[in-house]
Amino acid sequence: MNRHLVVRFGAYSIRADRRTLTVCGALLIAALGLGLLGLCLGGSWTPPGDVLAALAGHGDDVVVVQEWRLPRVLAALVFGAALGLAGAVFQSLTRNPLGSPDIVGLDAGAYTGALFAITVLGGGPAYLATGSIVGGLFTAAAVYALSLGSGLGGLRLIVVGIAVNAMLTAVNSWIVLRAEMEVALAATGWSAGSLNGLDWHEVVLPFAVIAAFTLLLAALAPAMRQAALGDEQALASGVRLDRLRLLMVLAGVGCTATVTAVAGPIVFIALAAPQIGRLLTRAPGVALAPAALSGAVLLLAADLAAQLLLAPVALPVGVVTTVIGGCYLAALLARRRTRQAT
Repeated sequence: MNRHLVVRFGAYSIRADRRTLTVCGALLIAALGLGLLGLCLGGSWTPPGDVLAALAGHGDDVVVVQEWRLPRVLAALVFGAALGLAGAVFQSLTRNPLGSPDIVGLDAGAYTGALFAITVLGGGPAYLATGSIVGGLFTAAAVYALSLGSGLGGLRLIVVGIAVNAMLTAVNSWIVLRAEMEVALAATGWSAGSLNGLDWHEVVLPFAVIAAFTLLLAALAPAMRQAALGDEQALASGVRLDRLRLLMVLAGVGCTATVTAVAGPIVFIALAAPQIGRLLTRAPGVALAPAALSGAVLLLAADLAAQLLLAPVALPVGVVTTVIGGCYLAALLARRRTRQAT
């Protein structure tokens, strides 16, 4: 049986692995199921039938479902996918499963930029988004400059990123301590990473920005697959590696910083999602679609757990993802140790 499926659109065609398509379909169904469950949860349980009716504009729960719960569920879906894409980008660049934005300091850098926007510029949505993206880009440039001996790959970049992350975390703590009490309390609560209280006016623009970066990565996907085979083969096939890597970094930082500007730093989704997608698809490299869908499922599940663990009090979702990330790192290290022992 042919492992690949070719879909044609006129003069264009897409060749996809059947297992990857099956996994992506299963992840999409899981995401939709978790999303429906999220729309049912709240101050009180709403039956799925009433939720579907409310989504169609009928019944007594239209405002509750469409205005209160739907923005949060869509934010978990879109932001989880964005973090999965960012993790896939940087793990592809570094060729290392630890090469994710939260490990190499990009989350901390985006948070530093957002803190600057909050404490100095007043913290408007535009300032937050700009500060987060600029902070993430400066951090990426600093990590790259400090690891020039190994380029964008190898263990050196990971170690440098961890060091930069630690320094930026200290800087962020200093900024919060120096800020006024109200600003410091808001920044501290926001730093945990939370989807609580999001409404439509806070998420529409970030959704559009993430959609633009997703389209950019979709356009870069063929060149990324060539680059994953090695620099020599990529250059022989006509890929401009410097331009490709610059655009990949821009898209990865943009996805991470956009999520950070709205919800705060949500850690470990970008670390775990690409590897989970790779494990499920058994793909040789880090594929974008499975990583994005795995990230969406992880963040949706984490947000549901955050709402249920101490109900009726909703925890910041970052608390749950930190626990998930710790378990993932422990499993990753144990798996590597087992491989080395054999």
